[in-house]
Amino acid sequence: MTAKQTVTDVLIVGAGPTGLLLAGDLAAAGIGVTVLEKRGTESNLTRAFAVHARSLELLDARGLADDLIATGRPLTTLKIFDKFRVDLGELPSRFPFVLITPQYRTEQLLHDRAVEAGATVLRGAEVVGLRQDAEGVTVEAVQNGAVTTHRARYAVGADGVHSAVRDLLGIPFPGESVVNSVLLADVRLEREPDEAVTVGANEHGFAFLVPFGDGWYRIIAWDRTEERPDDTPPSLDRIAAVALGALGEDYGLHDARWSSTFHSDERQVPNYRSGRVFLAGDAAHCHSPAGGQGMNTGLQDAANLSWKLVAALRGQATDALLDTYQTERHPVGKAVLRSSGALIRLALAQSAATRALRGALASLADHLDVVAERGARTVSGIGIAYPAPKDSHPLVGKRVPDLRLTGLEPPREGGPAAPERLYEALRAGRFVLVGNDEQAAAAPWADRLTTAAPADPHGKLRDTVLLIRPDGHAAWAAVDPGAGELRAALTDWLGQPA
Repeated sequence: MTAKQTVTDVLIVGAGPTGLLLAGDLAAAGIGVTVLEKRGTESNLTRAFAVHARSLELLDARGLADDLIATGRPLTTLKIFDKFRVDLGELPSRFPFVLITPQYRTEQLLHDRAVEAGATVLRGAEVVGLRQDAEGVTVEAVQNGAVTTHRARYAVGADGVHSAVRDLLGIPFPGESVVNSVLLADVRLEREPDEAVTVGANEHGFAFLVPFGDGWYRIIAWDRTEERPDDTPPSLDRIAAVALGALGEDYGLHDARWSSTFHSDERQVPNYRSGRVFLAGDAAHCHSPAGGQGMNTGLQDAANLSWKLVAALRGQATDALLDTYQTERHPVGKAVLRSSGALIRLALAQSAATRALRGALASLADHLDVVAERGARTVSGIGIAYPAPKDSHPLVGKRVPDLRLTGLEPPREGGPAAPERLYEALRAGRFVLVGNDEQAAAAPWADRLTTAAPADPHGKLRDTVLLIRPDGHAAWAAVDPGAGELRAALTDWLGQPA
């Protein structure tokens, strides 16, 4: 039995955080989007728990950050191992911390936003076939025992490490396992640890204990002396024994609501795009949990890709814009593999010499401000910058902080208040042009552009005109540009005016 074919603009496979953020962006822009999810029901037992500053900024640009923060626990210091800590309290961000909250809470907010905006989420739909042509992509899925067919102009595989989309495309996923038999569980404790994040690594193994803020704790542990298959859930006694060996205390852990054994891989596809199909999140890259960067990198993939798909589908950009998803995000994924891999290898160091090196590096980071700041910017994601054309303004490609703004259009009677900062202005999903007197030149693009002035006309941007992409990165900037130069930049980035 074959069900009726569905037709939409974009088909997303995977209803995790990456796929749901992407779906919400597309639907909010009026793009038809369907999400296929293999899981029949939403799960509240998920691996990720850390939401970093850059991801919170992107959620802020979607009106979700404050709601998510209310569900978790902000930590200004992230302890990686022993004395190695990353101080996030001085980050130049509205969110100078890492938020500890279960992944399912992030998923729920993103799911509700996507559905309210008009996205369709089909659960229990397992993708079994994919083919593409010059006009679009056709995906076959099994749902309720029937084969359903879905047609779209573009498709995105956001379906995790074991991506069916990636496999059906025949895209290799080269890499290696970093560590096997990692134990994972959500537990309750009889004795609360002294520190918010408890980490220990020694000759016995490694353990990491972090609170969700609701009485539950996530423990990640590794026993150097014993390996077991991934399909062997660990007993509570075994988890407690590993914690005792690595931390010197098991804190009376009990009542595990979920536990599993997994292996941590470092892998990345060579290309994030194959014709009309894109890969994002864990389908494109996976790495060790050190630093908690996995889900965050996927969210940032989605934020980078969504506005480019919108522009392409509206005919406001050429296919070359879609290619920049690869050139911008693949190096980021590679850098995350490199940094998280270095952290996990140091944490799991077996030799006394390597453990001594680990201590030396921790001491160095504590005493050199530039090292500490670079570590915080790397882990948090706010240090990410994209390639910029030669001789362009120094701001181009960089993430733009939450500028205070003025001069935005006054709100309509009974409508919401005018945004007073950049990430509020970005909630419209459009480019933002910041300058002191550019409204007239930008008027032809008013349907896809918000104009504003810096709240401090005498500040650092007093003579600079800055065009900011919907993902919060600077697209173009110039000091005191002429009207012709500005119009050329707007045409390059936003297409011909309506």
